[in-house]
Amino acid sequence: MNKLFSVLRAPIRFPRWKTALKQRVDAKFATLLRRAPLTTHGSAQIAARHIYIMPTAVGFWYGVLLFVTLIGALNYQNNLGLLLTFLMISISLVSMHHTWYNLLGLRIQTQAGAPVFCGQMARFVVQLDTERGRTRYDLRIRGSSDVVDKIADSHAQVVMQMATQRRGPLPINEIEVSTRYPLGLFHAWSLVQADAVGLVYPSPAAHAKSPAQMFSIDHNAKGDHGVGADDFVGPRPYRAGDSPRHLDWKALARERGLITKQFGGDQAQRVWLDWAHLPAVDVETRLALLCRQVLDAADQQWVYGLRLPGVIIERNQGDAHRHRCLAALARFQISSESAVLEK
Repeated sequence: MNKLFSVLRAPIRFPRWKTALKQRVDAKFATLLRRAPLTTHGSAQIAARHIYIMPTAVGFWYGVLLFVTLIGALNYQNNLGLLLTFLMISISLVSMHHTWYNLLGLRIQTQAGAPVFCGQMARFVVQLDTERGRTRYDLRIRGSSDVVDKIADSHAQVVMQMATQRRGPLPINEIEVSTRYPLGLFHAWSLVQADAVGLVYPSPAAHAKSPAQMFSIDHNAKGDHGVGADDFVGPRPYRAGDSPRHLDWKALARERGLITKQFGGDQAQRVWLDWAHLPAVDVETRLALLCRQVLDAADQQWVYGLRLPGVIIERNQGDAHRHRCLAALARFQISSESAVLEK
């Protein structure tokens, strides 16, 4: 008896050939769906053959109600009942036409948002443009909680979010735009080709040894962005390990929180963030440590460079340099081409 119960409680496993068959059927069905193609300007326009329409759950029960009303009116030979039934059918047909027409001719363009770290939500901006003299209502994009209530002789932007699970380029090949205007009885949708590519940085490690503790620092190099003790540069949020002498105690007394005063000297710290100097761990752990070191070096306003197998980024500083280093970490060993990026 116990064996029988264990067999009944065991999860059902389908044979591999059924799983493979289902995948082939889904892939074949996906190829049959028409998609609005991209133009030379990077946008796509929805044509009549690109729109699909089906009744919603409300529309299904609305049809059941019409059927019951029609049967009752015919059974009792009630002319007013027949008039009401045909009026409701006419309203549903007109609603179906407006739902389909609400997507016809819509132009869509997709752009990638700012790079994000792995584990964060990537953002894509979808721009919806309508023709002059056309007003559209209740437009939705799959993957976005935003709803475009109305577009009239202009354009609207919708932010679409995608979960990130791995570093590197994050392409989006198609998007789905849909509508249920005007009565919610029908759901019309269209698949539109897109060519936007986002970028996902590696997830930074929680802690990493400071480059100043691991590599030699060129104190003889001249610069005006280093951290010294001569001239006041500006405040920044407190970080663990900051000297108490540099804390802004007046700001703390005004309940503004812990703030550290930054002082600039005449000598900039110049460091190399080198792959070879990291502990012998797996690739993703090394990239996480380098990502943390890049962020720390940028916060300290150091002049830093990055050395990876096949990739060298010369020492520099600034937001653009920070992005170049993080982008190199994101694309490391994803592309087969190795490059040397210089200043």
